[in-house]
Amino acid sequence: MTKKSGLFEVEVDLNLLKFENEATVKHVKNNSKMIKDAIQIVKRQMISSGLRPRTIKDYETIVNHLKDAQAITFLNEITLDSIYSWLENMQVSKQTKLTRLKALKSFLSKCYTNGWYESKFWQDVNIKVDKKVKAGANEKDVQLLISLLDLNTFIGLRDAVAILTMYKTGIRINTLGKLEEKHINFDEKTMVLEGEILKNHKLLKLPIDNQLIQLYQVLIQQNNKIRRHYHQNNENIFISYKGTPLDTKSTNNAISKQLTKYSKQFGLKNINPHALRRAFAKNLLSKGANIALISKALGHSNLEVTTQYLDLDVDEVSNSLREYLIE
Repeated sequence: MTKKSGLFEVEVDLNLLKFENEATVKHVKNNSKMIKDAIQIVKRQMISSGLRPRTIKDYETIVNHLKDAQAITFLNEITLDSIYSWLENMQVSKQTKLTRLKALKSFLSKCYTNGWYESKFWQDVNIKVDKKVKAGANEKDVQLLISLLDLNTFIGLRDAVAILTMYKTGIRINTLGKLEEKHINFDEKTMVLEGEILKNHKLLKLPIDNQLIQLYQVLIQQNNKIRRHYHQNNENIFISYKGTPLDTKSTNNAISKQLTKYSKQFGLKNINPHALRRAFAKNLLSKGANIALISKALGHSNLEVTTQYLDLDVDEVSNSLREYLIE
């Protein structure tokens, strides 16, 4: 076979390619921020707003995962296509994908606020997950548990007050650990929660009844005795038996562990911080409070989250609708 010399050989000025490539890179750099730089700026903003270090680290890990998986460098390379490709190639459950997507959306929204995007194109990206609604604590079980605790011991008293606090105010276990004497207005019978101890960082006032008022007064007296004995200096309402604060993440919170122990010991279902919080929401709904008010009391960012706390079965929905629709 005769070799067709030069047929596939092309003479081209390589500077043309070099110029075009450099021009493209220059264009990208001039019109978009590098993802790694954006992460650092958003991290500083999160720190200043009081987010937990673990939460901030999760955000950083997820955004970096997208960046590395899609081999991209600049913010304007994060597109609908790159997001969908990232999600499709994850070998994880739908729930995990949803969690990561929410974190990415939150990061991108902060980028939008900083003026690095002209639109929130990511808003329509969704993952459908069938969520199982968890039941709230039953009032009879709460009453039974309180009756089984030895209120003549410090731990028994502390745990009983903690249980009633979550059941009657709906506060999170993390907020409970940060609760201090200054947050209780005994004259007005209100719990005044500063934004810094709440997940949404917004001031919240919750009414408390006479029972909680009296229990707080007794518990604070016991706290003072324990703190003096162990030379501790804090004003936390819920402390350990050595006088130290319980301001730790929920999985390590002493009261959370106690509830798990009580649930197994006494054979009680749905006795945990989240179940008590859901029970609070359900109680408000049964007394006629609208979802918007319940959402505000729970400190939720949107009503969709609130509806997941209400644990309504088919018959309850039917009976409630009957009051409005049938004369």
